[in-house]
Amino acid sequence: MADQFRRSNPLFPIGIVQDLTQLTGRQIRYYEEQGLVSPSRTESKRRLYSFNDVERLLAIKDFIDQGFNLAAIRHMLDNEAAKEAEQTAKAPINEAPKISEKELHQLLKTQLQEAGRFNKTSLIQGELSRFYR
Repeated sequence: MADQFRRSNPLFPIGIVQDLTQLTGRQIRYYEEQGLVSPSRTESKRRLYSFNDVERLLAIKDFIDQGFNLAAIRHMLDNEAAKEAEQTAKAPINEAPKISEKELHQLLKTQLQEAGRFNKTSLIQGELSRFYR
């Protein structure tokens, strides 16, 4: 659930989205006018796009390259969204495995010590460094 929140959080202005998708600003705005993508707006009416919006634009671009028209693309994207919603509703909520506080402490300490060694990187290294010195 937290991952879905992060992916839907609006972050990117249209210039960054143009670089990521290789679409023009006009194309992106046209897809918005057609209801294929709906970016968030700031108080000053600037468009901000999320990771999900960028992925949707890339899917639209692929469909256009394959020769589909906008009506077919809208239909496919709507069906895809409906299937994802159905799977989310049916999927059981996975619980994290239960480990003791001592095991958690040891696991975090090991990750911090191994970060940067043996070409290993840790995405949580910055977070862990606040607790271990």
